Amino acid sequence: MAETERFERTHPHAAARHAAGSGALLGGVPMPWMMRWAGGFPIIATHAKDARLWDTDGHEYVDFCLGDTGAMTGHAPDAVIAAATERLAEGTTLMLPTEDADVVGAELARRFNLPRWQITLSATDANRAALRMARHLTGRDKVLCFSYSYHGGVDETFAVADGRGATVAREGSIGPPVDVALTTRAVEFNDVEGVRAALAHGDVACVIAEPAMTNMGIILPEPGFHEQLRALTREAGTLLVIDETHTLSAGPRGATALYGLEPDMLTIGKAIAGGVPAGAVGITEALARQLLADPSADVQDTGGIGGTLAGNALSLAAMRAALTEVLTADGFARATAAGDRLRAGVEHAIESFGLPWHAVQLGCRVEYRFTATPPANGSASRASADEDLERFMHLHALNRGVLVTPFHNMLLASPVTTTADADEHTQVFEEALKDLFG
Repeated sequence: MAETERFERTHPHAAARHAAGSGALLGGVPMPWMMRWAGGFPIIATHAKDARLWDTDGHEYVDFCLGDTGAMTGHAPDAVIAAATERLAEGTTLMLPTEDADVVGAELARRFNLPRWQITLSATDANRAALRMARHLTGRDKVLCFSYSYHGGVDETFAVADGRGATVAREGSIGPPVDVALTTRAVEFNDVEGVRAALAHGDVACVIAEPAMTNMGIILPEPGFHEQLRALTREAGTLLVIDETHTLSAGPRGATALYGLEPDMLTIGKAIAGGVPAGAVGITEALARQLLADPSADVQDTGGIGGTLAGNALSLAAMRAALTEVLTADGFARATAAGDRLRAGVEHAIESFGLPWHAVQLGCRVEYRFTATPPANGSASRASADEDLERFMHLHALNRGVLVTPFHNMLLASPVTTTADADEHTQVFEEALKDLFG
Protein backbone atom coordinates (compact mmCIF):
# COMPACT_ATOMS: atom_id res chain seq x y z
CA MET A 1 0.00 0.00 0.00
CA ALA A 2 1.45 3.34 -1.08
CA GLU A 3 0.36 5.18 2.08
CA THR A 4 1.97 2.54 4.32
CA GLU A 5 5.21 2.71 2.36
CA ARG A 6 5.19 6.50 2.58
CA PHE A 7 4.58 6.37 6.32
CA GLU A 8 7.43 3.93 6.95
CA ARG A 9 9.80 5.91 4.72
CA THR A 10 9.07 9.26 6.35
CA HIS A 11 9.13 7.99 9.94
CA PRO A 12 12.46 6.14 10.19
CA HIS A 13 12.98 6.76 13.90
CA ALA A 14 9.55 5.45 14.86
CA ALA A 15 9.97 2.52 12.46
CA ALA A 16 13.34 1.59 13.97
CA ARG A 17 11.92 1.73 17.47
CA HIS A 18 9.07 -0.53 16.42
CA ALA A 19 11.42 -2.99 14.69
CA ALA A 20 13.57 -3.19 17.82
CA GLY A 21 10.59 -4.34 19.88
CA SER A 22 10.60 -1.28 22.15
CA GLY A 23 12.21 -3.03 25.09
CA ALA A 24 10.10 -4.05 28.05
CA LEU A 25 6.82 -2.41 27.04
CA LEU A 26 3.85 -4.68 26.32
CA GLY A 27 3.21 -4.32 22.61
CA GLY A 28 5.99 -1.76 22.47
CA VAL A 29 3.82 0.99 23.96
CA PRO A 30 2.91 2.25 27.46
CA MET A 31 -0.75 1.30 26.91
CA PRO A 32 -1.91 -1.28 24.32
CA TRP A 33 -4.45 1.07 22.73
CA MET A 34 -1.50 3.10 21.44
CA MET A 35 -0.96 0.26 18.95
CA ARG A 36 -4.21 1.24 17.20
CA TRP A 37 -2.73 4.08 15.17
CA ALA A 38 -2.79 3.49 11.42
CA GLY A 39 0.50 2.63 9.75
CA GLY A 40 1.50 -0.44 11.74
CA PHE A 41 3.23 1.48 14.53
CA PRO A 42 2.66 4.81 16.29
CA ILE A 43 4.62 7.99 15.76
CA ILE A 44 6.72 8.93 18.80
CA ALA A 45 5.61 12.24 20.24
CA THR A 46 8.09 14.78 21.58
CA HIS A 47 5.87 17.68 22.59
CA ALA A 48 2.53 19.35 21.93
CA LYS A 49 1.16 22.85 22.34
CA ASP A 50 -2.30 24.22 21.63
CA ALA A 51 -3.65 22.27 18.61
CA ARG A 52 -0.24 21.11 17.34
CA LEU A 53 1.95 18.07 18.06
CA TRP A 54 5.51 17.18 17.03
CA ASP A 55 7.27 13.80 16.74
CA THR A 56 10.78 12.37 16.86
CA ASP A 57 10.99 12.27 13.07
CA GLY A 58 10.63 16.03 12.88
CA HIS A 59 7.02 16.21 11.69
CA GLU A 60 4.46 18.75 12.86
CA TYR A 61 0.77 17.81 12.99
CA VAL A 62 -2.48 19.63 13.46
CA ASP A 63 -4.12 17.55 16.16
CA PHE A 64 -7.82 16.66 16.01
CA CYS A 65 -7.35 13.68 18.31
CA LEU A 66 -6.42 15.82 21.32
CA GLY A 67 -5.77 12.82 23.52
CA ASP A 68 -9.18 11.35 22.60
CA THR A 69 -10.79 14.21 24.59
CA GLY A 70 -8.22 14.41 27.40
CA ALA A 71 -6.65 17.49 25.76
CA MET A 72 -9.89 19.14 24.65
CA THR A 73 -8.52 22.28 26.29
CA GLY A 74 -5.71 22.23 23.73
CA HIS A 75 -2.30 20.92 24.69
CA ALA A 76 -0.44 22.50 27.60
CA PRO A 77 -2.78 25.46 28.24
CA ASP A 78 -0.89 28.26 29.93
CA ALA A 79 -3.29 28.53 32.87
CA VAL A 80 -2.96 24.83 33.68
CA ILE A 81 0.83 24.95 33.30
CA ALA A 82 1.03 27.82 35.78
CA ALA A 83 -1.29 26.20 38.33
CA ALA A 84 0.33 22.77 38.06
CA THR A 85 3.87 24.16 38.25
CA GLU A 86 3.07 26.10 41.40
CA ARG A 87 1.39 23.07 42.94
CA LEU A 88 4.29 20.73 42.06
CA ALA A 89 6.61 22.95 44.09
CA GLU A 90 4.26 22.89 47.08
CA GLY A 91 3.39 19.20 47.25
CA THR A 92 1.13 17.08 45.10
CA THR A 93 -0.29 14.27 47.27
CA LEU A 94 -1.22 15.37 50.76
CA MET A 95 -4.28 13.30 51.78
CA LEU A 96 -5.77 16.65 52.80
CA PRO A 97 -8.06 19.09 51.03
CA THR A 98 -6.73 22.28 49.47
CA GLU A 99 -8.60 25.48 48.73
CA ASP A 100 -8.63 24.45 45.07
CA ALA A 101 -11.00 21.63 46.04
CA ASP A 102 -13.65 24.12 47.19
CA VAL A 103 -13.41 26.06 43.92
CA VAL A 104 -13.65 22.90 41.82
CA GLY A 105 -16.61 21.51 43.77
CA ALA A 106 -18.50 24.79 43.56
CA GLU A 107 -17.83 25.12 39.83
CA LEU A 108 -18.98 21.57 39.07
CA ALA A 109 -22.10 22.09 41.21
CA ARG A 110 -22.87 25.32 39.35
CA ARG A 111 -22.46 23.79 35.92
CA PHE A 112 -24.36 20.54 36.45
CA ASN A 113 -26.87 21.43 39.18
CA LEU A 114 -25.75 18.64 41.50
CA PRO A 115 -24.65 19.91 44.92
CA ARG A 116 -22.24 17.20 46.18
CA TRP A 117 -19.05 16.00 44.46
CA GLN A 118 -16.28 13.52 44.97
CA ILE A 119 -12.98 13.78 43.08
CA THR A 120 -11.43 10.74 41.42
CA LEU A 121 -8.40 10.04 39.24
CA SER A 122 -10.36 9.27 36.08
CA ALA A 123 -13.82 9.02 34.62
CA THR A 124 -13.51 5.24 34.95
CA ASP A 125 -13.03 5.68 38.70
CA ALA A 126 -16.00 8.06 38.82
CA ASN A 127 -18.23 5.54 37.04
CA ARG A 128 -17.15 2.70 39.30
CA ALA A 129 -17.94 4.84 42.33
CA ALA A 130 -21.33 5.82 40.91
CA LEU A 131 -22.33 2.21 40.27
CA ARG A 132 -21.23 1.13 43.75
CA MET A 133 -23.17 3.96 45.36
CA ALA A 134 -26.24 3.23 43.26
CA ARG A 135 -26.28 -0.45 44.22
CA HIS A 136 -25.84 0.41 47.89
CA LEU A 137 -28.47 3.15 47.91
CA THR A 138 -31.12 1.11 46.10
CA GLY A 139 -30.35 -2.36 47.44
CA ARG A 140 -30.45 -3.65 43.86
CA ASP A 141 -27.74 -5.47 41.98
CA LYS A 142 -28.24 -4.81 38.25
CA VAL A 143 -26.98 -2.02 36.01
CA LEU A 144 -28.55 -1.02 32.70
CA CYS A 145 -26.24 0.24 29.96
CA PHE A 146 -26.59 0.87 26.24
CA SER A 147 -24.92 -1.40 23.68
CA TYR A 148 -21.51 -0.03 22.61
CA SER A 149 -21.67 2.97 24.90
CA TYR A 150 -18.37 3.87 26.54
CA HIS A 151 -17.72 4.36 30.25
CA GLY A 152 -14.03 3.54 30.53
CA GLY A 153 -12.81 0.30 32.05
CA VAL A 154 -15.99 -0.49 34.02
CA ASP A 155 -16.72 -4.23 33.99
CA GLU A 156 -20.49 -3.86 34.09
CA THR A 157 -20.56 -1.77 30.90
CA PHE A 158 -18.70 -4.14 28.57
CA ALA A 159 -22.09 -5.55 27.70
CA VAL A 160 -24.27 -5.51 24.60
CA ALA A 161 -27.71 -6.74 23.61
CA ASP A 162 -27.47 -9.78 21.37
CA GLY A 163 -30.61 -8.93 19.40
CA ARG A 164 -32.47 -11.95 20.81
CA GLY A 165 -33.31 -10.57 24.24
CA ALA A 166 -30.10 -11.55 26.04
CA THR A 167 -27.15 -9.54 27.35
CA VAL A 168 -23.69 -10.78 26.37
CA ALA A 169 -20.11 -9.64 26.77
CA ARG A 170 -18.85 -7.14 24.25
CA GLU A 171 -16.49 -8.78 21.76
CA GLY A 172 -12.87 -8.53 22.91
CA SER A 173 -13.64 -8.09 26.62
CA ILE A 174 -10.70 -9.53 28.57
CA GLY A 175 -11.16 -11.63 31.70
CA PRO A 176 -14.52 -10.42 33.01
CA PRO A 177 -14.87 -11.31 36.70
CA VAL A 178 -18.31 -12.86 36.16
CA ASP A 179 -20.71 -13.41 33.28
CA VAL A 180 -21.80 -9.89 32.40
CA ALA A 181 -25.44 -11.03 32.27
CA LEU A 182 -25.27 -11.45 36.06
CA THR A 183 -24.53 -7.75 36.57
CA THR A 184 -26.00 -5.96 33.59
CA ARG A 185 -28.91 -5.57 31.24
CA ALA A 186 -27.93 -4.02 27.92
CA VAL A 187 -30.39 -2.40 25.53
CA GLU A 188 -30.01 -0.29 22.41
CA PHE A 189 -29.72 3.48 22.66
CA ASN A 190 -32.94 5.30 21.72
CA ASP A 191 -34.97 2.13 22.45
CA VAL A 192 -37.59 3.31 24.94
CA GLU A 193 -39.48 0.02 24.98
CA GLY A 194 -36.23 -1.87 25.56
CA VAL A 195 -35.56 0.33 28.60
CA ARG A 196 -39.10 -0.18 29.85
CA ALA A 197 -38.80 -3.97 29.61
CA ALA A 198 -35.37 -4.03 31.28
CA LEU A 199 -36.57 -1.94 34.21
CA ALA A 200 -39.76 -3.96 34.68
CA HIS A 201 -37.81 -6.66 36.55
CA GLY A 202 -37.42 -4.27 39.49
CA ASP A 203 -33.77 -5.14 40.10
CA VAL A 204 -31.92 -2.36 38.22
CA ALA A 205 -30.03 -0.05 40.56
CA CYS A 206 -29.16 2.49 37.90
CA VAL A 207 -29.07 3.32 34.24
CA ILE A 208 -25.67 4.62 33.13
CA ALA A 209 -25.87 6.62 29.94
CA GLU A 210 -23.94 9.01 27.77
CA PRO A 211 -26.33 11.83 26.78
CA ALA A 212 -25.26 11.10 23.21
CA MET A 213 -23.18 8.07 22.28
CA THR A 214 -19.64 9.01 21.29
CA ASN A 215 -17.37 6.01 20.91
CA MET A 216 -19.21 4.20 18.12
CA GLY A 217 -19.73 7.35 16.13
CA ILE A 218 -21.74 10.24 17.50
CA ILE A 219 -25.29 8.95 17.98
CA LEU A 220 -27.67 11.67 19.05
CA PRO A 221 -30.76 11.00 21.18
CA GLU A 222 -34.03 10.91 19.29
CA PRO A 223 -36.66 13.51 20.27
CA GLY A 224 -38.24 12.61 23.58
CA PHE A 225 -35.81 9.81 24.41
CA HIS A 226 -34.24 11.45 27.45
CA GLU A 227 -37.56 12.64 28.81
CA GLN A 228 -38.94 9.11 28.61
CA LEU A 229 -35.74 7.63 30.06
CA ARG A 230 -35.99 9.92 33.07
CA ALA A 231 -39.68 9.19 33.56
CA LEU A 232 -39.14 5.43 33.34
CA THR A 233 -36.25 5.42 35.81
CA ARG A 234 -38.20 7.44 38.35
CA GLU A 235 -41.22 5.20 37.95
CA ALA A 236 -39.05 2.11 38.51
CA GLY A 237 -37.12 3.53 41.48
CA THR A 238 -33.93 3.32 39.41
CA LEU A 239 -31.20 5.97 39.61
CA LEU A 240 -29.99 7.75 36.48
CA VAL A 241 -26.23 8.22 36.04
CA ILE A 242 -25.17 10.53 33.21
CA ASP A 243 -21.59 10.22 31.93
CA GLU A 244 -20.52 13.59 30.51
CA THR A 245 -16.86 12.69 29.92
CA HIS A 246 -17.06 12.93 26.13
CA THR A 247 -20.25 14.95 25.75
CA LEU A 248 -18.75 17.93 27.59
CA SER A 249 -17.91 18.87 24.00
CA ALA A 250 -21.48 20.21 23.80
CA GLY A 251 -20.57 23.25 25.90
CA PRO A 252 -19.44 24.44 29.33
CA ARG A 253 -22.38 22.63 31.00
CA GLY A 254 -22.21 19.69 28.66
CA ALA A 255 -25.14 17.84 27.14
CA THR A 256 -26.87 17.94 30.53
CA ALA A 257 -27.75 21.56 29.84
CA LEU A 258 -28.23 21.01 26.10
CA TYR A 259 -30.91 18.37 26.66
CA GLY A 260 -32.25 19.62 30.00
CA LEU A 261 -31.27 16.44 31.87
CA GLU A 262 -31.93 15.80 35.57
CA PRO A 263 -29.58 12.99 36.62
CA ASP A 264 -29.28 11.54 40.11
CA MET A 265 -25.53 11.28 39.56
CA LEU A 266 -23.16 12.67 36.97
CA THR A 267 -19.67 11.50 36.09
CA ILE A 268 -16.96 13.33 34.21
CA GLY A 269 -13.22 13.20 33.56
CA LYS A 270 -10.54 13.60 30.88
CA ALA A 271 -10.60 17.25 29.75
CA ILE A 272 -11.58 18.82 33.08
CA ALA A 273 -7.95 19.03 34.26
CA GLY A 274 -6.35 20.04 30.96
CA GLY A 275 -4.74 16.64 30.47
CA VAL A 276 -3.77 15.92 34.09
CA PRO A 277 -5.47 12.71 35.32
CA ALA A 278 -8.71 13.62 37.09
CA GLY A 279 -12.37 12.77 37.31
CA ALA A 280 -15.39 13.53 39.44
CA VAL A 281 -18.81 12.19 40.39
CA GLY A 282 -21.69 14.43 41.43
CA ILE A 283 -24.75 13.39 43.42
CA THR A 284 -28.01 14.90 44.62
CA GLU A 285 -28.32 16.28 48.13
CA ALA A 286 -30.86 13.65 49.12
CA LEU A 287 -28.68 10.75 48.00
CA ALA A 288 -25.60 12.28 49.61
CA ARG A 289 -27.39 12.52 52.95
CA GLN A 290 -28.67 8.97 52.66
CA LEU A 291 -25.19 7.67 51.92
CA LEU A 292 -23.41 9.58 54.71
CA ALA A 293 -26.09 8.71 57.27
CA ASP A 294 -25.78 4.97 56.65
CA PRO A 295 -23.40 3.43 59.24
CA SER A 296 -22.88 0.39 57.02
CA ALA A 297 -21.43 2.49 54.18
CA ASP A 298 -17.68 2.90 54.70
CA VAL A 299 -17.08 5.75 52.27
CA GLN A 300 -13.97 6.83 54.19
CA ASP A 301 -11.78 3.74 53.88
CA THR A 302 -12.60 0.25 52.62
CA GLY A 303 -15.90 0.88 50.85
CA GLY A 304 -14.35 0.56 47.42
CA ILE A 305 -14.75 4.22 46.50
CA GLY A 306 -11.72 6.37 45.84
CA GLY A 307 -8.03 5.67 46.36
CA THR A 308 -4.92 7.15 47.93
CA LEU A 309 -4.17 9.46 45.00
CA ALA A 310 -7.78 10.46 44.34
CA GLY A 311 -8.43 14.10 45.11
CA ASN A 312 -4.72 14.88 45.05
CA ALA A 313 -3.63 18.51 45.17
CA LEU A 314 -2.05 18.51 41.70
CA SER A 315 -5.19 17.26 39.94
CA LEU A 316 -7.33 19.79 41.80
CA ALA A 317 -5.03 22.68 40.92
CA ALA A 318 -5.18 21.66 37.27
CA MET A 319 -8.97 21.22 37.43
CA ARG A 320 -9.44 24.66 38.92
CA ALA A 321 -7.38 26.27 36.17
CA ALA A 322 -8.96 24.27 33.35
CA LEU A 323 -12.54 24.84 34.51
CA THR A 324 -12.27 28.51 35.43
CA GLU A 325 -9.79 29.78 32.82
CA VAL A 326 -9.89 27.48 29.77
CA LEU A 327 -13.16 25.54 29.49
CA THR A 328 -15.20 28.72 29.81
CA ALA A 329 -18.18 29.88 27.78
CA ASP A 330 -15.86 31.91 25.54
CA GLY A 331 -13.50 28.97 25.16
CA PHE A 332 -16.32 26.67 24.13
CA ALA A 333 -17.63 29.27 21.69
CA ARG A 334 -14.28 29.26 19.90
CA ALA A 335 -14.03 25.48 19.96
CA THR A 336 -17.57 25.04 18.65
CA ALA A 337 -16.93 27.53 15.86
CA ALA A 338 -13.97 25.41 14.79
CA GLY A 339 -16.23 22.35 15.01
CA ASP A 340 -18.76 24.08 12.77
CA ARG A 341 -16.01 24.70 10.23
CA LEU A 342 -14.83 21.09 10.39
CA ARG A 343 -18.33 19.70 9.87
CA ALA A 344 -19.07 22.09 7.00
CA GLY A 345 -15.83 21.10 5.26
CA VAL A 346 -16.48 17.38 5.64
CA GLU A 347 -20.08 17.70 4.47
CA HIS A 348 -19.08 19.76 1.44
CA ALA A 349 -16.48 17.16 0.43
CA ILE A 350 -18.94 14.28 0.90
CA GLU A 351 -21.54 16.10 -1.22
CA SER A 352 -18.99 17.01 -3.89
CA PHE A 353 -18.10 13.36 -4.41
CA GLY A 354 -21.69 12.17 -4.11
CA LEU A 355 -20.88 9.75 -1.31
CA PRO A 356 -23.49 8.01 0.88
CA TRP A 357 -21.71 9.24 4.02
CA HIS A 358 -22.74 11.67 6.73
CA ALA A 359 -21.24 13.87 9.44
CA VAL A 360 -22.62 14.52 12.92
CA GLN A 361 -21.62 17.27 15.34
CA LEU A 362 -21.89 17.68 19.10
CA GLY A 363 -20.43 21.08 19.92
CA CYS A 364 -16.70 20.92 19.22
CA ARG A 365 -16.84 17.18 18.39
CA VAL A 366 -17.45 16.07 14.79
CA GLU A 367 -17.55 12.59 13.33
CA TYR A 368 -18.12 11.19 9.86
CA ARG A 369 -19.46 7.71 9.17
CA PHE A 370 -19.90 5.59 6.05
CA THR A 371 -23.71 5.60 5.90
CA ALA A 372 -26.13 7.97 4.20
CA THR A 373 -28.06 8.62 7.42
CA PRO A 374 -26.92 8.53 11.06
CA PRO A 375 -27.50 5.18 12.82
CA ALA A 376 -29.89 5.26 15.76
CA ASN A 377 -27.89 2.98 18.06
CA GLY A 378 -24.48 1.47 18.70
CA SER A 379 -25.12 -1.88 17.06
CA ALA A 380 -26.24 -0.27 13.81
CA SER A 381 -23.25 2.08 13.86
CA ARG A 382 -20.85 -0.77 14.50
CA ALA A 383 -22.32 -2.71 11.57
CA SER A 384 -21.62 0.25 9.29
CA ALA A 385 -17.92 0.41 10.14
CA ASP A 386 -15.32 -0.27 7.45
CA GLU A 387 -11.97 -0.82 9.17
CA ASP A 388 -9.92 -0.87 5.98
CA LEU A 389 -11.46 2.38 4.78
CA GLU A 390 -11.02 3.98 8.20
CA ARG A 391 -7.36 3.00 8.33
CA PHE A 392 -6.77 4.44 4.87
CA MET A 393 -8.43 7.73 5.80
CA HIS A 394 -6.46 7.98 9.04
CA LEU A 395 -3.11 7.04 7.51
CA HIS A 396 -3.62 9.33 4.53
CA ALA A 397 -4.26 12.20 6.94
CA LEU A 398 -1.34 11.25 9.18
CA ASN A 399 1.01 11.26 6.19
CA ARG A 400 -0.08 14.83 5.48
CA GLY A 401 0.26 16.18 8.99
CA VAL A 402 -3.27 15.68 10.36
CA LEU A 403 -4.00 13.53 13.44
CA VAL A 404 -7.42 11.87 13.69
CA THR A 405 -8.51 9.72 16.65
CA PRO A 406 -7.43 6.15 15.79
CA PHE A 407 -10.46 4.37 17.26
CA HIS A 408 -13.02 6.06 15.02
CA ASN A 409 -13.45 9.06 12.71
CA MET A 410 -13.70 11.63 15.46
CA LEU A 411 -12.44 15.18 14.97
CA LEU A 412 -12.18 17.26 18.13
CA ALA A 413 -11.61 21.01 18.22
CA SER A 414 -10.28 23.00 21.17
CA PRO A 415 -10.52 26.66 22.17
CA VAL A 416 -7.21 27.23 20.32
CA THR A 417 -8.09 25.29 17.15
CA THR A 418 -8.21 27.80 14.32
CA THR A 419 -10.18 28.16 11.11
CA ALA A 420 -6.94 27.46 9.25
CA ASP A 421 -6.54 24.21 11.21
CA ALA A 422 -10.05 23.12 10.23
CA ASP A 423 -9.44 24.06 6.60
CA GLU A 424 -6.23 22.05 6.62
CA HIS A 425 -8.23 18.96 7.55
CA THR A 426 -10.79 19.71 4.85
CA GLN A 427 -8.05 19.95 2.22
CA VAL A 428 -6.51 16.65 3.28
CA PHE A 429 -9.94 14.99 3.52
CA GLU A 430 -10.76 16.09 -0.03
CA GLU A 431 -7.41 14.77 -1.27
CA ALA A 432 -8.19 11.37 0.29
CA LEU A 433 -11.57 11.23 -1.45
CA LYS A 434 -9.95 12.19 -4.73
CA ASP A 435 -7.38 9.39 -4.34
CA LEU A 436 -10.18 6.93 -3.57
CA PHE A 437 -12.89 7.98 -5.98
CA GLY A 438 -11.17 10.10 -8.62
